Amino acid sequence: MTDRCTVNRLRDKEVINVCDGKRLGYINDVEVNLCSGCVTAITVLFDCRVFGFGKCEELVIPWDKIGCFGRDAVLVSIEPALYEKDKKEERPHDGA
Repeated sequence: MTDRCTVNRLRDKEVINVCDGKRLGYINDVEVNLCSGCVTAITVLFDCRVFGFGKCEELVIPWDKIGCFGRDAVLVSIEPALYEKDKKEERPHDGA
C-alpha cells in the first residue's frame, strides 16, 4: 500500500470503530493544520436517517484516534458515548 492518498479517495473509505464494531459512515471532510500542513482530524457524517432524510451529525475524529487505513475502511478507536449520547437521552426513564 502507498503512503499517499487523495482526499477524494479518503471519501470512499468507511469508518469503523474498533471499540464496538460500529460502522460510523464515510469520511466527509479532512481537517488540516495550515501552519504544519498535517492532517489533524477526519469528519464523518453520522446517523443519517432513511433515504437521506432526517438528522445527520458531523462526528470529528482526531488523528490520534485513527488506528489504520485499509483499502476500503479506516479503523478508529473512540468512545461510543461520543455518538450514543443522543440515543441515551431519548430513552424513557423508569418512574419510581
